[in-house]
Amino acid sequence: MLSLKNSLKVLKKTNALLKGHFVLSSGLHSAHYVQCAKLLSQPKFSKKFINSLAIKVKKKFKKIDLILSPAMGGIIVGYEIGRILSIETIFCERVNKKFTLRRGFSIKKNSRVLIVEDVITTGKSSLECVKLIKKFKAKLIGFACLIDRSNNENIKDKIISQVELKIPTYNKKDLPDQLKKIPITKPGSRFLR
Repeated sequence: MLSLKNSLKVLKKTNALLKGHFVLSSGLHSAHYVQCAKLLSQPKFSKKFINSLAIKVKKKFKKIDLILSPAMGGIIVGYEIGRILSIETIFCERVNKKFTLRRGFSIKKNSRVLIVEDVITTGKSSLECVKLIKKFKAKLIGFACLIDRSNNENIKDKIISQVELKIPTYNKKDLPDQLKKIPITKPGSRFLR
């Protein structure tokens, strides 16, 4: 498995760990952003990350029937974990601002579903996926992600990650002075049109 120290080196080498002033998809502000697309664009580096996460998933969850990932960020990671573990993998997409299954995807009743993402911060996308799982009367077994920077106590103990990062987030009205001086970047895709 890839150590935390080596994982951080890979994130920096692939320019996936960014510094600045970012508004996350949740609306929260942060001085750091993890752009997993940069990591995933370089297979020789992302392979180590994903293989290491797959080992952790296999140890933690003995029976997984289906992997569900939210579009856009979770699709590649979900597919790769599914490929390595030989598990069917589907993804959900936003339609009218709500996650739904398209493209003929469905979730069988009582199936054991693992949600796989690239990064979990507030857990909003993951919790939206949970609603889909419940709608199909299936069972959530947990969450897996490359980067866990979560602060949501409702899901924190159910997350398996390759790297856990403690990166503070702030509401707009509570920004530290040094962050106020940096121009804002909105790197996420949730609100793209």
